[in-house]
Amino acid sequence: MLATLADGSRYGLDLARSLGGDGLLLASEGTLYPLLARLRKAGMVSTIWQESAEGPPRRYYELTSSGREALDTFVGVWPRFRNAVDDIVETGGTP
Repeated sequence: MLATLADGSRYGLDLARSLGGDGLLLASEGTLYPLLARLRKAGMVSTIWQESAEGPPRRYYELTSSGREALDTFVGVWPRFRNAVDDIVETGGTP
């Protein structure tokens, strides 16, 4: 989720569309908003309301400095994690 906000603020439905397009990363919008609320309470994202020409105001989410740090940490750890999972999948967990 944090990576989807790396390039700037986005509103909830836009996030749902980008994460849920293939059904692999987001099962439903019902899982998105609780996650965004937890990230907001943890101080990793902030929100602002903006008027929309297409309907009601939209809540936009953006990374805070704490969220940026968490994302940077994750990006550093991800290759090792991915490689470990790949090794387990390829060998069936047998060393």
